Amino acid sequence: MDLTLEPVLSIVAGVLILIYPRILNYVIAIYLILIGLVQILR
Repeated sequence: MDLTLEPVLSIVAGVLILIYPRILNYVIAIYLILIGLVQILR
């Protein structure tokens, strides 16, 4: 199962934004932090 983390995170973030528009800022912040960590640790 060769599934990268970024597309899964973006799908989850998109669904969360559709369900809870108010948490958009938190979702973006967490997403950017996670992507940064993935890039650093890769």
